[in-house]
Amino acid sequence: MAADFSAFMIASIASIPSPSFNTIDFGPRPLSLYGLMIGFGIIAATYLMRSELKRRRIHPDMAVELLVWVVPAGIVGARLYHVLTDQKPIGQWLEVWKGGLGIPGGIALGVVAGLLFVRRHQLPRSKVLDAAAPALPLAQAIGRWGNWWNQELYGGPTDLPWGLEIDKPFEGYGPDVLFHPTFLYESLWNLALCGLLLWLGRREILKPGKLIWVYTGVYAVGRLWIESLRIDPATELAGVRINIWMMSALLIVSLFMLRNARRSGESNLAEPNSSPSGVSATPDPKAD
Repeated sequence: MAADFSAFMIASIASIPSPSFNTIDFGPRPLSLYGLMIGFGIIAATYLMRSELKRRRIHPDMAVELLVWVVPAGIVGARLYHVLTDQKPIGQWLEVWKGGLGIPGGIALGVVAGLLFVRRHQLPRSKVLDAAAPALPLAQAIGRWGNWWNQELYGGPTDLPWGLEIDKPFEGYGPDVLFHPTFLYESLWNLALCGLLLWLGRREILKPGKLIWVYTGVYAVGRLWIESLRIDPATELAGVRINIWMMSALLIVSLFMLRNARRSGESNLAEPNSSPSGVSATPDPKAD
């Protein structure tokens, strides 16, 4: 009897509940919790990048200035990727608060904007890319929780103790079915990736500018297996989800760019930097 009761209790609590709301009343317009998670991710990434820039003897305020360029470009790129690959009607293109940001598009356009910023301010490109590398998966790890609030982008059915409850699952699944919480898998993967990049950066194992390719490569590996779990409708090419094609291509490019990536000789962190216009490249020792 006690064993049966214990089994019942474990079965009752062994799941991840989904929230019953995804907005909160704040002023004249409801605040999207999906957008709030993205905002928290951006703030955390900015703080981390400030620290990484300072460690590389670049003024930490450059992270905030870079933010003004990269975030809008990244959001536009991510949204364009989503609406184009999912073939959304033009009338839905601006409905970002409902979810739908494609990471590959955000990375692509965000990197372009970042490189333009670096060129304009005459910053050392390799060092800025290395400083940005661990900040990117940190932002993604936090932002992925927006999918939890929206009850979207989950995987197939599972009987694992961390199965995700979904109020209105896709057609063909009953209300008691639990699903793989792929948002959680990707969030944890990205947190681990952030830690790996910080460790590699401090050990100075790789040549300058190579950390960004570790980020893209390891992210692609994680996204490949996570994408294979998902059951939401997606555009396919030759019967394979287009995101799997994109991540496969990104992994191949990353591996190519990481050839001969191991550092030899002394660290170049002490090399002088070009001073950005109006800002000293040597950080104020009192800067936080």
